[in-house]
Amino acid sequence: MGISDRDYGDFRTAYKELRDSGRLVIGAKSALTLPAVEKTLRGRFKSNPRGFGFIIPDEPDARGDLFVPPDKTRGAMTGDLVVARVVKRGKRQGKISYAGEIFEIVERGLTKIVGTLEQADGHWFVIPDGRKLTTPVIVRDISKKEFGTGTKVVIEIVEYPGTNDLPVGVIVETLGPRGQLDTEILSVIRAYGIRDHFEEDVLKVARKAATSFDPGSEPSRDDLTSLTVVTIDPDTARDFDDAISLEENEDGTSTLGVHIADVSHFVREGSALDAEARRRGTSVYFPRRVIPMLPETLSNGVCSLQQGVRRFTKTAFITYDNDGNLVSSRLCESVIKSTRRLTYTEAQDICDGKTAGLPVEVVALVTRMEALARKIEARRTAQGMLHLNLREVQLVLDSDGAVVDAKEADTSYTHKIIEMFMVEANDAVAAFFAKRGIPIIRRVHPKPDFESFEQLGAFVAACGHTISKSPSRSQLQGLVDEVRDLPESYAVNLAVLRSFQKAVYSVKNDGHYALASPDYCHFTSPIRRYPDLTVHREVARFVRKEKSRPSRESESLTDLSDVLSAKERSASSAEIELKQVLVLQHMAKYLGSTFEGVITGVADFGMFVQLNKYMAEGVIRLQDLGDDWWDVSATEGTVRGEVSGISYRIGDPIEVSIAKVDVPMRQMDLMPAGSEKRR
Repeated sequence: MGISDRDYGDFRTAYKELRDSGRLVIGAKSALTLPAVEKTLRGRFKSNPRGFGFIIPDEPDARGDLFVPPDKTRGAMTGDLVVARVVKRGKRQGKISYAGEIFEIVERGLTKIVGTLEQADGHWFVIPDGRKLTTPVIVRDISKKEFGTGTKVVIEIVEYPGTNDLPVGVIVETLGPRGQLDTEILSVIRAYGIRDHFEEDVLKVARKAATSFDPGSEPSRDDLTSLTVVTIDPDTARDFDDAISLEENEDGTSTLGVHIADVSHFVREGSALDAEARRRGTSVYFPRRVIPMLPETLSNGVCSLQQGVRRFTKTAFITYDNDGNLVSSRLCESVIKSTRRLTYTEAQDICDGKTAGLPVEVVALVTRMEALARKIEARRTAQGMLHLNLREVQLVLDSDGAVVDAKEADTSYTHKIIEMFMVEANDAVAAFFAKRGIPIIRRVHPKPDFESFEQLGAFVAACGHTISKSPSRSQLQGLVDEVRDLPESYAVNLAVLRSFQKAVYSVKNDGHYALASPDYCHFTSPIRRYPDLTVHREVARFVRKEKSRPSRESESLTDLSDVLSAKERSASSAEIELKQVLVLQHMAKYLGSTFEGVITGVADFGMFVQLNKYMAEGVIRLQDLGDDWWDVSATEGTVRGEVSGISYRIGDPIEVSIAKVDVPMRQMDLMPAGSEKRR
């Protein structure tokens, strides 16, 4: 299996856990296999717009996800917990294939749906947003005076469908006219179950914590108000949760101070405020609106490290030698006073020598910061930290919140300065607790598995490049550097990213693969992330020499880690979906218009194309390529016309026109514009 001696201990531990849980068995000749195929299967159903679906089993077996034909779904919807009979379908590529016949729906996964109200032939129905439910939902007993077509609503399903029926729902909330920014934001908030308002008891606790704050109330804290300290944030930021100092020492070393807003001082464990922050897990960032984890009284007020104001912080002091290598670190509770609030643009001006009107000590600090950050970046790169080359665009909105343009995101080096310092602080804090055997919630990024690397290798080969079966981080970085400035660069970088497992929160100390960090946690953003808040509380326990967390509480961190990982994934999906909606609404205005793109994927039904300007993905279907017999090779990443000889390959630049935009389905259909490069 290619398990190295170094990894064998971890492999054996994983094997034992899988064996003990019944997810892995020892078969003939001591072979490790999945459990035998059972005659029935229980799992969550995921439907496809074409009528069929798949069951994701509760307990994995040799089949993987089980295919369910359109006439065997029993009206199941995405998210439903179902039980199905498993039947043989015959052989495929020399192996027996199976299908499912659902005979019981144990639990409905969807009860509320967000969508757009429409009317046809005197009947009202709702077209659901997204792909969780791909059929219309009938609504009855509503008045045209009360509602209009195009209104976004929340409906509760009251009658679930049979095999050939449509579900029936009732409207429980009206969100507003589709297409408006506020309506679309609210639609995503409701679809993802995001908590968007604070109850009065929570606000009361927050107000009391803010009004009673006395920056001189804890004399035991390290007084760092004499240090030159700066914050560097986006122009529109209002919650400043990290500040930086950097002092040169007599022995030639330098000490970086990463000062993080001490949210734990205000959000006490067990309070209504803490319970609400825990339920939210994270702040959610939409265009022109933030759904904060904490009330703004705190996040934009007493927790924010505002210029010239004394604020409580947790500080990680990290000392480096002249080459940027770590010498030592220490943690403390502190009080600071920010010398200057800088934007990324202002800080970059200092790096570029534009220093007119700025205090000398601030200019000197930012200059030292840039020099240290470059040394840290060089060291971490040598250690294997990965730098993917993925373009980011920033949407330009008009006064009504509609997309009117897109521009390159700011990539000035000052972003990298703050990134490097935050990574170093997170590293230092995680290593601090690992050394002392104190459990905390860590940020874990597992190494890609063999199958992911295998798929990456096939994709890279389709783009005309090669990579080993189990590439090291340096080999992955070499691939990224090799394709830089080539047409296929985005596709390859995206494939590398997709080969990674998702980073999660965990009590296990499994390190962070992409950052090449053996110890890592989130410490630097407690205003917007609950895991950081839990780490801050552990810092306080240690600094104050309080008793360690009881073992039963440590065990509960595992469950909390899973919950917070799910909250983070949900928030990220909501942010991505809203941006997708806004871009698709904009693209719908350009039906027939031509855009430049790059082929990023090939499937049996067509090709995926990423539009360069908006970084939006669409599909060219085979029937839209022209009158030919198209031979598709997903493994080689090519589509070739047998008659014309025209061929397309992953990474090829291509000009496309917008053929169709389906905003509710989050889908864009494209057609070749005729001037694309072909191989």
